Amino acid sequence: MSNLTRFLGGSPGSVLAKLIFLSLLVGAFMAFLDITPIGLIESLFNWISSVLDLSLETVKEVGLWIVYGAVIVVPLWLISRLFSQR
Repeated sequence: MSNLTRFLGGSPGSVLAKLIFLSLLVGAFMAFLDITPIGLIESLFNWISSVLDLSLETVKEVGLWIVYGAVIVVPLWLISRLFSQR
């Protein structure tokens, strides 16, 4: 068995025929759903961007909760420390 046949997983002709057939099936399915390769890539980038925006928005919101809580907690802690020194 040659290195090329081993790499391809079969004879070059049969592998080419399988790839053409699978490409035809996938292309027909994508055309049926009105999906283009560029549209698919753009959708993927938009999805990744929205996930990152959601994650960053969540971090920002949690940070605000910490600041809001600190406005109450830190002065109360400081007052309690001052009175415990007596």
